[in-house]
Amino acid sequence: MVLEHKGASIFYTDHGKGSAIVLLHGFLENSSIWDAFISTLSKKNRVLCIDLLGHGQTGCLGYIHTMEQMADAVKAVLEHLKINNTFVFGHSMGGYVALALAENHKDRVKGLCLVNSTAKADTKEKKENRDRAITAVKENHKIFIQLAISNLFSPKNRSVFSEEIKAIKQEALKTPLQGIVAALEGMKIRKDRTTLLRNSTFKKMIIVGKEDPVLEYSALIRQTKNTNIETVIFPDGHMSYIENRQELLQKIMHFIE
Repeated sequence: MVLEHKGASIFYTDHGKGSAIVLLHGFLENSSIWDAFISTLSKKNRVLCIDLLGHGQTGCLGYIHTMEQMADAVKAVLEHLKINNTFVFGHSMGGYVALALAENHKDRVKGLCLVNSTAKADTKEKKENRDRAITAVKENHKIFIQLAISNLFSPKNRSVFSEEIKAIKQEALKTPLQGIVAALEGMKIRKDRTTLLRNSTFKKMIIVGKEDPVLEYSALIRQTKNTNIETVIFPDGHMSYIENRQELLQKIMHFIE
């Protein structure tokens, strides 16, 4: 289904009935990453999967897509469907969007789960890496995608999930150049929302990959210390929805019960 929002078409899928769950994908991904989860989750719940700005079948709004702009697009879908509160699960960049949604529209969020994501802003080094990535994307986005996707898995899983990696790359190659750059620019300037995550009263969970090549394990654990955030540790990389699919599905079901 498609919703027009500020001149851009927002694509989403809507399955099942019951408590609403919003599943948000990460950078270079789209809503199809959740396909394997929908049939189980939609038995008792209403499951919404949304293509974020500049990804999948959703259009671009500008040169930069801030996390707040992406969250506003998610809110527009919720308003259109008359959904007042929901559980939100965000993988990687989708987690940054979920946090922005929770900050600006906290009355809509019943529970929030960061899947291989963080509430922290980019460090100076990370921002420099984003700038380098933007340059690389503009030079040859296909090579950038080929390298970026494989590096998200733990080293041992790069051969185990070679077919899945190939499929993810094919989907990622559909992401328009503008969408890639706009997301990198938006992630680079995102706010630190550690305080929001720690102090908010809605239900919270964070999924951490012990061998995540993108996010530092110890830094993620520090974010949750002395809080009421449920912390789940998987032994693998950044792509829990593939590397630990069954375990992640179980954790999602447990969280929304």
